[in-house]
Amino acid sequence: MAARHARSAEKVTQNSIFLMGTTGLTALLSFAFWALVARLFSASRVGLATSLISAISLISYMSLCGMNSTLIRFAAPQRARNSQITLACAVVGSAAFVIASGYLLGLPLYAEKLMFIRANPWLGGMFVGVCVTAALNVITDTVFISARIPQYNLLADGIIQGVAKLVLPLSLVSLGAVGIVGAMGGGYVVAVVASFVLMWWRLGFRVDLKTRGTGLRKYARFSLASYVSALLNLLPSLVLPLIVLQKLGPTDAGYYYIAFQIAGMLTAVCAAVGEAMFSEASHDLSRTGEVLKRSAKIMVITGIPAAAIVAGGSGPLLALFGAQYAANARMLLIVLAVGVIAVVLNTWASNALRVHRKLRAMVMSNVVFLVVTVAMALLLAARGLVWLGWAWDAGNLASGLAAAVCIPWHQHAPAPAPAVEAEEGEPEWEEPIAGGFLDDTGTIPMVFPWNRPEWSAASMRSRPRTELPDMPKRADDEEALKW
Repeated sequence: MAARHARSAEKVTQNSIFLMGTTGLTALLSFAFWALVARLFSASRVGLATSLISAISLISYMSLCGMNSTLIRFAAPQRARNSQITLACAVVGSAAFVIASGYLLGLPLYAEKLMFIRANPWLGGMFVGVCVTAALNVITDTVFISARIPQYNLLADGIIQGVAKLVLPLSLVSLGAVGIVGAMGGGYVVAVVASFVLMWWRLGFRVDLKTRGTGLRKYARFSLASYVSALLNLLPSLVLPLIVLQKLGPTDAGYYYIAFQIAGMLTAVCAAVGEAMFSEASHDLSRTGEVLKRSAKIMVITGIPAAAIVAGGSGPLLALFGAQYAANARMLLIVLAVGVIAVVLNTWASNALRVHRKLRAMVMSNVVFLVVTVAMALLLAARGLVWLGWAWDAGNLASGLAAAVCIPWHQHAPAPAPAVEAEEGEPEWEEPIAGGFLDDTGTIPMVFPWNRPEWSAASMRSRPRTELPDMPKRADDEEALKW
């Protein structure tokens, strides 16, 4: 048992490292992307583009409909996993199309300065297409996290998408703000294509539209609660840039977005550890407490020093984008970096509630986040950008405290119910493969170093071999499978 828990702790750390590596590389290349964009485009064009990109980011997460949490927390049995992923992608893509179209229709109500994107059918179609691919990019990332092989997100998102985004602005500079959005969209497209290729090759994924056994209907309540909670959590990220745009103008919106992007690297590190924590706790609910404690330590050890570095080097960092960014956004970046302490608390507590399926508490803590952040931003925006940073910090702190109070500290997370009723001739219940339908111990091409036996020898010796879909069973496995 002790050895098992040691391996579990090692897996949490390993997956956290991969996810943080993905986040770090993505953030580094994104930093380079925005530094290039800031040099090629004026601050006002950057401000308009970033308002659209914030909307794309929000719409992509709104479109998940809770499917990301369900794929991790209630992964379908092996025979239904392809169907679960296929249907989840179909739901997410369709939702992104509908929500993006609705966003364009409502622009006169909340963002008149972005009406140019709706006035041209080609630009409107591009915006909707970018939203769909961005949403699919998020859900495919979840597939690899669920399968406990997040290293493939490092390849698809960190390397392929990042390099594509660096190349595209140079060819789209003549399009102004639309060129910035187009460069982001091109990065999403290549990342999604790469992810599906890797899923086909590494996970044996094939399109399957069967609905039986996927568990999507059975766990719809959990998906809905996760969706509402995530939506409430993301709304401030969209609303704050719009508040800046409407009250302070597009130039200040550009300053705000660049500072927020740099601070977002710190937030993304915490989010990466939170996803690893949620995935590993869902894989084995008996060690929930251990996973939560270890994840908290990792968040603090990585987040706080990084925040101190960003705060101390805020001037030089912003100067890479231009002298005007260093002059106008430095104090905002310092305030956002200081607020990482609140972000760590909020991220950790929210993921703990997800593991324990405390659905009402998940929603209510994010209601607190939305109300506190937006209310303070509206009241204080006229005083300048720095006060929007304090609004963000206060919202995270209030939400984190509200979530922490609701964590059942002395209870184990509830085990999932069967995803599908047994059919005649089948076992009463088939164990869901919580980590995905292909483990990281199968026989695969060792293209990447993390696939090699020496990378995690202890883990490979202890964990059972998982078969590819439709792989012929070995004779000595038949008796074990009969039960």
